[in-house]
Amino acid sequence: MSSLICSGLTLFTAAAVAFQIIGLSFFVFGFFPVKPALSGDSGSESFRAPTCYSMGNDSERNLPPYELQSLYQELSGLPPLFDRLILMVIDGLPAEFVLGKDERPPIKALMEAMPYTQSLLANGIAKGYHAKAAPPTVTMPRLKAIVSGAIGGFLDVAFNFNTQALLDDNLLGKSHIVSLKVRSNLHIIGQFSKLGWKMVMCGDETWLKLFPGLFMRDDGVSSFFVKDTVEVDKNVSRHLSYELSKNDWNLLILHYLGLDHVGHTGGRNSPLMAPKLMEMDEVVKMIHATAVMNPDDKKRTLLVVVSDHGMTENGNHGGSSYEETDSLLLFIGSKSHATDFPSSIGNDVNQVDIAPTLALLFGVPIPKNNVGVMIPGVIDSLKDMHQLRALQLNSWQLLRLLQKQVPGFQCGSFPCDGFSDDQGYNSDDVMEKFCRMYLHAAVLHDSWISTEQSRSDSREDKSGIIAAYYEFLINANQWLSHKATDKPSTVIVFGVMSMILSFLIFSTVIYSLIQEIYSGEKQLFSGIFTRHLDEGFSLSVIFILLISMGSSSMVEEEQYIWHYLISTLNILFLRRTVQFCQKESTCRVFYLFNGHERVCIKASSIFTLLITGRILRGWHQGGVNWTHLPDISKWLEQSGTDLQLIQLTAVILTIILSLFSLSLLGRRMKIVLIVGFNFLMSGLLVLYHIVKYQHSASLSSSNAATSLAQIIYATLGVSTVGTVLAVPWIMPIQISKECSNDHNHNSAVSDPLNIGSQSQYLELRYSLYIIGWVYIGSWCLLQLLLQQPVNSVVTLLILMQIFASFLFFFQGMLQQKQWVEVAVLYYIGMAGHFALGNSNSLATVDVAGAFIGISNYSTLLSGILMFIITYASPMLLLLSMVMYISIKNLDIAASPQNVDFGLVLKRILGLPCLVPLTINSILLLAYTIVLILMRNHLFVWSVFSPKYLYACATTVCILIGVFIVATTITYASMVLVLRKSYMSLHQ
Repeated sequence: MSSLICSGLTLFTAAAVAFQIIGLSFFVFGFFPVKPALSGDSGSESFRAPTCYSMGNDSERNLPPYELQSLYQELSGLPPLFDRLILMVIDGLPAEFVLGKDERPPIKALMEAMPYTQSLLANGIAKGYHAKAAPPTVTMPRLKAIVSGAIGGFLDVAFNFNTQALLDDNLLGKSHIVSLKVRSNLHIIGQFSKLGWKMVMCGDETWLKLFPGLFMRDDGVSSFFVKDTVEVDKNVSRHLSYELSKNDWNLLILHYLGLDHVGHTGGRNSPLMAPKLMEMDEVVKMIHATAVMNPDDKKRTLLVVVSDHGMTENGNHGGSSYEETDSLLLFIGSKSHATDFPSSIGNDVNQVDIAPTLALLFGVPIPKNNVGVMIPGVIDSLKDMHQLRALQLNSWQLLRLLQKQVPGFQCGSFPCDGFSDDQGYNSDDVMEKFCRMYLHAAVLHDSWISTEQSRSDSREDKSGIIAAYYEFLINANQWLSHKATDKPSTVIVFGVMSMILSFLIFSTVIYSLIQEIYSGEKQLFSGIFTRHLDEGFSLSVIFILLISMGSSSMVEEEQYIWHYLISTLNILFLRRTVQFCQKESTCRVFYLFNGHERVCIKASSIFTLLITGRILRGWHQGGVNWTHLPDISKWLEQSGTDLQLIQLTAVILTIILSLFSLSLLGRRMKIVLIVGFNFLMSGLLVLYHIVKYQHSASLSSSNAATSLAQIIYATLGVSTVGTVLAVPWIMPIQISKECSNDHNHNSAVSDPLNIGSQSQYLELRYSLYIIGWVYIGSWCLLQLLLQQPVNSVVTLLILMQIFASFLFFFQGMLQQKQWVEVAVLYYIGMAGHFALGNSNSLATVDVAGAFIGISNYSTLLSGILMFIITYASPMLLLLSMVMYISIKNLDIAASPQNVDFGLVLKRILGLPCLVPLTINSILLLAYTIVLILMRNHLFVWSVFSPKYLYACATTVCILIGVFIVATTITYASMVLVLRKSYMSLHQ
């Protein structure tokens, strides 16, 4: 009967997990934006006023490039200002490094690092802008925005590591599948490519993935080997002289990655930053002097210097802070064009404004899904009528997008159907406002054209028309950029309902299990807020987290909540320990391992948790708003402390602490000696890697470091898997030998902490202790290899917290309920997650460590390593559940009269697995509802959505960890049961 109950528990848990995964998948792909895109690509119709029913431009596809260019020039009425374009992308360069901030120039060191660029700005030859990049601030979606002017989907942050071909309309080109049966039969369609432009690309291979087969010459480099700050840019510049001497291209793309890599490895203030800026300045100088000022073929060349995003103080990016979104935009021509009118934008523009500006400068249609606005000041050399015509074309293009967003939209003379009243939002007022603004500009423009003023030098009337156009353009841009895209409500509802069902199953199962385990208590949860404050507060943690989810500031600074909750819980445990001492007057402080003197161990454990918790709290000033405040990690880095020495010390102490905990089983057991020796060898390999290759940048050293890291991975993996598979078979033999060698069983295999006390599950206890110890030790060594050097101490402190918690829970005088202990371990793991410098911003994801031991870039392998680094602490605490189960009294699993295998598994596995799953289910469901409620919030994409991605990743971490724990315990138990059955049959 109990086996059936255990089977039912397993089935219910598996069903709950399945519903959670299904619901989460449906919700993610239903909620997160997939931008509504107009199909096809812009053609001659973009030079005509928009109508209700878009006209195709199929007849243009057969025109040769020269005729198509003449057609565009005739219809647009705009003469191209330039013949060739050089697009220089400096990855990760903040605009304030070049242009300053808040009308203040850059600091002296930065200005001196780029003297030629600063001279171009000072002399008016270059026009500089702060181009605001939209989150997520990672390379691939930012490049899409630059060339298409379109809004990127939020999930582009995931696709950034596995870039696919860009199929939307853009300036360069896109792959068009002619035959579904022959997918290799591709035609390249795009604004520049349709005109027959020849293109060359050197740099980030992301361009090659976005535009496969587009470039006639290319040399791509991987953007993800962030420790390479030198060769990655030399591979670009080595082609520069050759390409500048050639006249067979129309577009030259140079994408430099070194500065971004400098930021990832050393932050904004890295000593490598100034030399890298000087290197970029020399490239600008060479291009400007050779191709812009003195071209051999007399072609008019425009140099555009851009950055895809900025970077935080520690050099990361991906979030929405000013430092991350502040990207650079420079237009460098042969002469200056001063701005002829006051602009409402000034030097601040949006990154999506680059695409329409370049399209109008080169006389090609604006990409269909562009939401950008022509940048003021770049076409001032044109006649007044041409400037107004450019604004008119930009306005027509945005009107077409508005038609797409609101079916039935009409404006002025456009023969559309009336407003649609069945929209989910009040579209009439919004559209009427846009119509009013556009018609005001159009009427002024038509009046200006129909009078003789178009031939006069009157600037006042022209400025009024420009201001009217920009009022419409800027408002349309803001509305299109911030409008929540249409979401399939049915898919979202199904996803939420699945997660609700999962939560109900988890809650019902865990309540039934707790009720069964503590069946002797009349009122299970009575008095938890009076007599058992630790139990009450453990439940309150969940409600505190739920309440905080509705505040964007609390989401950004979630680490403070976890540190506060953990500290409070430890103080409550200390309070309960002191109360026990007062109650048991026999407590003597200076004696260990005798009766009530275990209280001393308990108190020492609590003080260890409090002290290490306070250090972890001050190690990283995480979050978003207070990262500028001093913390321990910044002090160590700024004081010039040798981080390698700290890292080595942390590794050595981790090895010593781990080996000591293993020795508690007894040093005479051969299996203990073998496992300890394997661990020591792995630790020495990690030490050698740190000493030899931590700060080496040479290519040969890099290859050797990669090989050594792969050896460490293999050693840790083989030893861990081998231990898990072999120990349950070997341990009974070891224990029987120890018993036969000594008449006293306890003296042979006992330990000072009484881990090996008399138990009918002694073999299982010892097996799980060794396996859990290997899990913890191997994971810590892996983290010491992958984490930033400054985080090595954090890994050691989290390990100390684990052992201190085990000591506290093992001294079972206070009889804490097991669900409380498991919940506390889960909370420690989450607090450690933030102590490692993580936050709810994508900018804190550590990219640098994700390429240790990888010789060729692999999206899968790098993604796995990035996940391991980010969720180091939660996974460590989940893996430690195996050791936690071993040190708890397994005799509670069954009485001597009932040793049913199913009941044993249910008792020892139930709560350690169900508590993390249930807590995560509650938080995930709650945050899903919060995200729906905040769907129109100003910070929905910059704060709440990144947090939800972290919640999804945390769910994956919990599921993987629980699966490993459950599989390990089940395997070890089955081996011991099978072995005992085999032995009983042969006796």
